[in-house]
Amino acid sequence: MRFKYLILILLPTLLFSGCSLKQKLKKADKKYEVGEYYNAASIYNKIYPKVKVKDRQMKAYSAFRLGECYSLINENEKAERALSNAVRYNYKDSIVYLYYAEALRKNKKEKDAITQYDIYLQSRPNDIRAINGKQSSLDAAEWKEHPTRYNVSKLTKFASKRTEFSPAFPGGDPDIVYFNSTRENKEIGGNASKITGVRNNDIYSARRNALGEWDNIEPVEGDINTDLDEGSVSFSADGKTMYFTRCYVEKGENRGAQICTVTRSGGKWGKVTEIKLSEDSSITFAHPTVSPDDKYLYFVSDLPGGFGGKDLWRSEKNGSQYGAPVNLGPSINTPGDEMFPYMREDGTLYFSSNGHPGFGGLDLFYATELENGEWEVTNMMYPINSNGDDFGISFITGMEKGMFSSNRGEKKGYDKLYEFELPPIEYLIDGKVTDLSGEPLGDATIRIVGDDGTNMKLHTKKDGSFKISLNKNVHYVMLGNCRGYLNQKEEAVTMDLEDSKTFPIHFNLASLSKPVGLDNIFFEFGKATLTPESSTALDKLVKILNDNPNITIEIGAHTDRVGSAEGNLQLSGKRAQSVVDYLIKKGIEAERLTAKGYGKTQPVTVDKNLQKKYSFLKVGDVLDEEYINSLISNEQKEIADSINRRTEFRVLKTTYKMY
Repeated sequence: MRFKYLILILLPTLLFSGCSLKQKLKKADKKYEVGEYYNAASIYNKIYPKVKVKDRQMKAYSAFRLGECYSLINENEKAERALSNAVRYNYKDSIVYLYYAEALRKNKKEKDAITQYDIYLQSRPNDIRAINGKQSSLDAAEWKEHPTRYNVSKLTKFASKRTEFSPAFPGGDPDIVYFNSTRENKEIGGNASKITGVRNNDIYSARRNALGEWDNIEPVEGDINTDLDEGSVSFSADGKTMYFTRCYVEKGENRGAQICTVTRSGGKWGKVTEIKLSEDSSITFAHPTVSPDDKYLYFVSDLPGGFGGKDLWRSEKNGSQYGAPVNLGPSINTPGDEMFPYMREDGTLYFSSNGHPGFGGLDLFYATELENGEWEVTNMMYPINSNGDDFGISFITGMEKGMFSSNRGEKKGYDKLYEFELPPIEYLIDGKVTDLSGEPLGDATIRIVGDDGTNMKLHTKKDGSFKISLNKNVHYVMLGNCRGYLNQKEEAVTMDLEDSKTFPIHFNLASLSKPVGLDNIFFEFGKATLTPESSTALDKLVKILNDNPNITIEIGAHTDRVGSAEGNLQLSGKRAQSVVDYLIKKGIEAERLTAKGYGKTQPVTVDKNLQKKYSFLKVGDVLDEEYINSLISNEQKEIADSINRRTEFRVLKTTYKMY
């Protein structure tokens, strides 16, 4: 058994040594020129190590061609190594630096790519491919730090050990999808492609089952699939006509791709016909899509008169006849490749390009046609795009979701299907209404008024919570109220928001019948002078008074047990007046305010909130001098004194200026 494998290993080497390297190189070049990149790479890969180091020109040439072939069949890591060798042996054409830079960028080595772009630009400073590639490498990190709102996930239900790409929903139907794959098709069989090294593509379909999961994956029925290569699929708006690509072979040579069409009738696909767009059969026409009004057929071609690489074109439809192809122009097409067009129901054109600024490889773009016939092109950005090839997008009709294909992270360069969805932008109030102690108010009412005409009224749940959705670009004012409590106003503004947002609105309502403590009111030691730190709490009181314009209040100031009763009464009265003066300066009418100093005459009675905060206190304890003097530690006494030192307000009237 081992001897058998040894013979298999040695035989190619013995045969290879019997031929000259130049003859092998010519053979590889011929394979390359007719597009058989996989076969060509196999030969170049055998040539390169056999070339002696002193023959630097042949060494560089074979490495360069090997790198090109690997790039074209998406084996990017191998392409990088081969092109690195071509640079090492001083390949004669500076284009090697551009190709090497592109391979580095695909492999997420942007800094190294910039170095190679710079070398290339020294000899060709106006090459837009290098200019865009360098700028993209500089921008890549920032792009990834600011992703779009798209959610992207790999479609594992379609996963096979081969490639899947170019999904299409017939008629925009969300429950059936067509796609291309090189997976085994038992009905046809098929040998490995000379271009890619894997079997030719066939067209498959999948349907959702009763659980909403993708299932029933099988080759499309009829004579659509052949032993040839069937490529990208698209559909007419009603889903009854399919367009796809088929690559022909004549006398063992690739003839290029042509566009085919087939119509569905009686639940079956009919006879396949080829769309004739040129008399020259050597010209490639591929990746078809039709406009929603069925007026134009869009496609990819290498027709003369383009802008370099493969361009996007369109032909006007007239029944089954097609007009002369028209190039979509330089706003769409670049010196690179523009491929895989897809047009949505709103007329937006999606396509992939490696010529526009992007992450590397093919990126997905969308374009809108302007009145002057030009196109405004926008990169779909991360996470739709990656350093790999991202292409073949398709939307479900009327929804911001669908599928596309990508080879990101695939070591063998195989394309896989990805689902994407742009979640709707939602604005939500997630609110709660409580009293000042945090107890929920389950019978509170919320009035919401928006400058778009919104006028709503809702009630809280038993736990005091409420939720409501908001509209975009609206200024909302909300009023929270509950029987026995003061009103409170809040605002929510959805102007100019680009992402979803939840507003956590908390109505913290003050009682009408009980004194309300004002936390964080501070005075200078032994004086009635407010400290700057008090302004935050006092401004909240200003808001309460503005939210409740018909109330009058008393400001009550209290001291601890230290000092004489008369001195404390005077000090507390002055402190209460200081608060009143602050409120008047903030625009509150003096008639609504009364200052009252209580000194140490009204010690605090402990409630459950104080007990929760200080475990040594019990509900119902009165923090008078006798109680505080009975406490064990000085720390406990100071806490009790600090509780008594307080500023409060209580409502006196609720009918100010009402009559």
